[in-house]
Amino acid sequence: MSEWKEEGFTSAPGAWHRVCELAALPEQAGRSAWLEGRVLALFRLGERVYALDGVDPLAGVAVLGRGLVGDVGGEPVVASPLYKQRYALMDGRCLDDPALSVACWPVRLDGDEVWVQLG
Repeated sequence: MSEWKEEGFTSAPGAWHRVCELAALPEQAGRSAWLEGRVLALFRLGERVYALDGVDPLAGVAVLGRGLVGDVGGEPVVASPLYKQRYALMDGRCLDDPALSVACWPVRLDGDEVWVQLG
């Protein structure tokens, strides 16, 4: 997974960024990607891909991409590998502590490429 780096480059808010090939994301698991100075946690469930901020809000380290993927009442979630809080993949809210959340980024598939919109 790559990031375009150029001296003085800053993308416009709302710009779409190619992150990786869909095949690079394992089914029912997460991966981390470095994009525009931040760590994203990407999760693939079938042909659907979700992108959250990769930093665990309690620990302050980028580990959410290594979390366990599952569901709670049919809602897809990731459980932090450190403190086990569950975050909804649809919107980043924490199911275990309403005071916690992580940013959630729009994802689109273009053929076999995964694109994320950072705002």
